[in-house]
Amino acid sequence: MIVITAPTSTIGRRLVTDLLDRGAPLRLVVRDASRLAPEVRERVEIVESSHRDAAVIDQACEGAEAVFWLAPGDGSEPGPEAAYVDFTRPASAAFARHGVRRVVGISALGRGTPMAARAGLVTASLAMDDLIAASGVAYRAVVCPSFMHNLLHQAGTIREKGMFFLMARADLKVPTVATRDIAATAARLLLDDSWTGSGEVPVLGPEDISPDQMAEVVSEVLGTEVGYRQIPGAALKDRMEGFGSTPAMAQAMVDMFEAKNEGMDNATPRTAESTTPTSFRQWCEEVLRPAVTG
Repeated sequence: MIVITAPTSTIGRRLVTDLLDRGAPLRLVVRDASRLAPEVRERVEIVESSHRDAAVIDQACEGAEAVFWLAPGDGSEPGPEAAYVDFTRPASAAFARHGVRRVVGISALGRGTPMAARAGLVTASLAMDDLIAASGVAYRAVVCPSFMHNLLHQAGTIREKGMFFLMARADLKVPTVATRDIAATAARLLLDDSWTGSGEVPVLGPEDISPDQMAEVVSEVLGTEVGYRQIPGAALKDRMEGFGSTPAMAQAMVDMFEAKNEGMDNATPRTAESTTPTSFRQWCEEVLRPAVTG
């Protein structure tokens, strides 16, 4: 039995599909089961509640061989430590108590860099990884750069203003990854019973690309001029608080992007194993263009 947390998230949905296609028995921990597709509900066990709840995750882990762990990083949390480490404490205890053989989690690049201790959400994610690893369970953190998917939040702005806005340096080439490739990596690890101990598995996409280059690709795919503008940290913080984030969580987002602008995501060497297949252009053609034009 494989337990999947956050199965209605962007990564979780794809992961559930990938695993069901391979015939894996699944138990999904979900706040609202009605958000699952009917064909999924028919083929899985469901535990309907938050995976933060100690009793819920304890129930879900009973008899489980593997767990996929994704802390949602809710912006309404009092701070990043609460959002990642405290959120994960009940699960970490449940993994050990029930003898779960392996856990695969979603985390971030940055371990071992000078920026890791002051990178906001990344710092908390790495502390979450340490907590899970300390439970004694075999653990793999799928460590990610920024997601291509994040640009979908600006589909309306791209359509209406011909612009997108990030805190990232316009000329800094960095890895970026498609969520489909993250899910594929997680599925492979969950189904592989040969690995032990704890470690990281980077997923870096097929190329490093700057925001200015992203704007060029988006323009070509959409057939209209799209530009990029870097925004200051204070503006991002105000925007996040406007969306309901607490000040501490909004500042943690700013701190993360400041660390990325210092090259944190470039510190992990690209290898054949860490290079995932979906290019930014392919993602724009298949995902962003329908969202903007639709």
